[in-house]
Amino acid sequence: MSRIRQKLDELGIVIPQVAAPAGSYLPAITHGNVVYTSGQLPFRDGELAATGKVGAEVTLEQAQELAQLAALNCLAAVKQQLGAIDRVTRILKVTVYVNSAAGFVQQPQVANGASDFFGAIFGDAGRHVRSAVGVAELPLDSPVEIEIAVAFE
Repeated sequence: MSRIRQKLDELGIVIPQVAAPAGSYLPAITHGNVVYTSGQLPFRDGELAATGKVGAEVTLEQAQELAQLAALNCLAAVKQQLGAIDRVTRILKVTVYVNSAAGFVQQPQVANGASDFFGAIFGDAGRHVRSAVGVAELPLDSPVEIEIAVAFE
């Protein structure tokens, strides 16, 4: 059993099936030894886990959990692209979009939900560069949307 698979099992994490695209795009694409995902929302069992603006209807703590769920969905897109998550050698870049209420400025703390998740699974290979961006709206009124780039072999 690979180190990544073992860590997922230890944490009780099951990578779900990738969410069907809601438009004319691919969930992920490979170029060279990098997989790029499209933005992933916090879907659980085909349903958006929450809606609303962070700092209004959604608390910081809830948004961090939703960021972790969206990050898991990013891994689902990567796994579908590569056939196995064990091929990932490094999380390169994470971009987190936060559906922010007026005056909400804790986007980096929301993004920590995803960053800490990747660190828990991949260890040092989960450390990455990142952007955390507050936006006025997201598709389906999702509180967060995440996209990633990963290296693989």
